[in-house]
Amino acid sequence: MSRYTHHIFVCQNERPADDPRGCCLHKGSDKVLQRFRDLIKENGLNKTMRANVAGCLSNCERGITVVIYPEQIWYSHVRLEDVDEIFKEHIL
Repeated sequence: MSRYTHHIFVCQNERPADDPRGCCLHKGSDKVLQRFRDLIKENGLNKTMRANVAGCLSNCERGITVVIYPEQIWYSHVRLEDVDEIFKEHIL
C-alpha cells in the first residue's frame, strides 16, 4: 500500500540558457516546488501528499509544468503566484 495518496511533480529540468526550448528551472520551478512543499506542510498533509522533483516532462515550450497524481492533471505556464490557487482548488 502506498504511503502517499497524491504526488505533485514539478519539472526541474535544466538546459543551457540559449536552448530555444527553455527550461523550467530557469523559469523558477524551484520556487514553485518549494511553495507546494510549504503548503503541504502548512495544511498538515505531509503524511499523505508529496511534492516531487521531476525531470523533463517534455512540455518545455509551455513554461513551468506541474502534474498531479493520481488524477493525472497537467498544469502548464505555472507561476509562483498560481500555486496557492492550484493547491486550494485541486488539492483542498
